[in-house]
Amino acid sequence: MLHLKSIAPRRDRFTGGYPFTVPVVESLPERLKIEREVLFLVGDNGSGKSTLLEATAVAAERVAIGADDSGRDSTLDAVRPLAGALRLAWHRRHNRGFFLRAEDFFNFSKRLRQLRKELAEEAETVAKPEAILQEAQALLDRYRGDLDALSHGESFLRLCTSRIVPGGLYLIDEPEAALSPRGQLGFIALLLDAVAQDCQFIVATHSPIVLSCPRAAIWEFADGAIRERAYDDLDHVRFSREYLEDPRRFLRHL
Repeated sequence: MLHLKSIAPRRDRFTGGYPFTVPVVESLPERLKIEREVLFLVGDNGSGKSTLLEATAVAAERVAIGADDSGRDSTLDAVRPLAGALRLAWHRRHNRGFFLRAEDFFNFSKRLRQLRKELAEEAETVAKPEAILQEAQALLDRYRGDLDALSHGESFLRLCTSRIVPGGLYLIDEPEAALSPRGQLGFIALLLDAVAQDCQFIVATHSPIVLSCPRAAIWEFADGAIRERAYDDLDHVRFSREYLEDPRRFLRHL
């Protein structure tokens, strides 16, 4: 089901400077209505899709995976003024769900490895180190699954699967950065399974594979505006098809 039903700007709270100078933010319509359980944001780098996604995550108070909580994460400081200038309308509001950026997952994996190393070193200095280390690692494994034994893409999907609960709102930025083409199909399957359990997703992506998810809505960020598009009408999809049909036609101009 839908949890978040619309995003609207509070223009009286718009101030000068970034992110209000981003063209798509300057021209936000009075109301962005969300009508599907899966919503994709797509556009070129710098189009504003990640800016809006991050601001929405902060405004919705989603827990951030792999980084500090969204309320304290310094990398989100730039979008906080925009978050405070957004009005979110809900069908049902709760705390279930998370915000995940691909780069945060890299940091999450690295931090878990470092924690395991530190726990092993600390256990050597106290009595009965094996029991203490076992207990601490069990606590880590509750959140990490068996990530070290998996490929990068597999561990990304494992992390998402282990943290998705029914009835949650999930905001994810560029999941394809961690996934092979087959892994991206696995991500689509994950979305569809979770939607069947009353979950809602807002996903920023460049991937034509991820964008092909059935029954999803797509907002294209281009020319300083947000427009709903059909899959076959997307610039990303048209360009990818043309390139794959004849790569040499493009490469000879480089």
